[in-house]
Amino acid sequence: MAERTDIAILGGGLSGGLIALALAARRPDLRVTMIEREARLGGNHVWSFFASDLSAEGAALVEPLVAARWDEGYAVRFPEFTRQLPTPYRSVTSERLDAVLRARLPALVGGWQKFVGQMVRTAAPHGLARPVVMDASVAQLDGYRFVYALPFSADTVFIEDTYYSDGPELDVAALRGRIGDWAAAQGWQVAAVLSEETGVLPVVAGGDIAAYRAAIDRGVALAGVRAGLFQPLTSYSLPDAARFALMIAGLTDLSGTGLAAASRAWAAGHWRGGAFYRMLAAMLLGAAAPHERWRVMQRFYRLPGGLIERFYAGGSTMTDRLQILAGKPPVPLGAALRAIAGRAELADLGGQA
Repeated sequence: MAERTDIAILGGGLSGGLIALALAARRPDLRVTMIEREARLGGNHVWSFFASDLSAEGAALVEPLVAARWDEGYAVRFPEFTRQLPTPYRSVTSERLDAVLRARLPALVGGWQKFVGQMVRTAAPHGLARPVVMDASVAQLDGYRFVYALPFSADTVFIEDTYYSDGPELDVAALRGRIGDWAAAQGWQVAAVLSEETGVLPVVAGGDIAAYRAAIDRGVALAGVRAGLFQPLTSYSLPDAARFALMIAGLTDLSGTGLAAASRAWAAGHWRGGAFYRMLAAMLLGAAAPHERWRVMQRFYRLPGGLIERFYAGGSTMTDRLQILAGKPPVPLGAALRAIAGRAELADLGGQA
């Protein structure tokens, strides 16, 4: 690797990951490189521990990796007795370790779009005729919060509680409760929860794409979110996945080498085209106070419908971009300029994404 590396960690498992996180926190002057042969850091594991296992310093180190917590304690069962013990219990997952490491070893910078979604059956017809893509009239907690609702049938609706946050921590139990509260506020009685999904997606405000690619590139074609093929601000990946699939299907060279070269070139072009959206992400996350971020989106949704369509598709024109930035900004101008200047790149306002 041409760039300087102070410490190379061979293997992106739990131990190597914690070393990298500790160095990032205590020695930010060092450039740390993690080398892992598998597609995902941390493999496919769940690591659990008691809250009493760690010192305060150790707990602070591990806290961003915690995917589930049970503060009420735990139970043991034996043939002759059962017992409830009050010690809090925690679990770390490979998925969370992978996400946090990629954010902290700072190839890419930004925030997170995180959510819990539930497909529910209502006791009576819910009466929702069309999707509610953003209900930001809810209490603003942990950044920009909104509820997303999709009516799949007269008595089935998918409800997702979503946040644009600075950190990846996801309190699944709390969000489940908020989903129930939102449904009740609509006058719905939830008869059953049919399925549930959770997610912690990157919102990219800038970064060193060369370093990111060097960390993940193993000479094979990469696709999807792992390859950076998503809209940097919305985290939408389906349109980019469709465009990428059509590009692959149109190739004449489908050898491993040919696919790898094509995917690298496509991802590089996508990164260049996403500069405007990364700038907006920097403004949203860096210039607006977390509980005031809704003002940015409220202003955006006053703009013409065609502009909104092109924005989500990642195809904003120069006119669209100027219109998005025109007028009195919904965030302090000085803070917006500092947020943009603090990124590891400069935004290109020209061209189409």
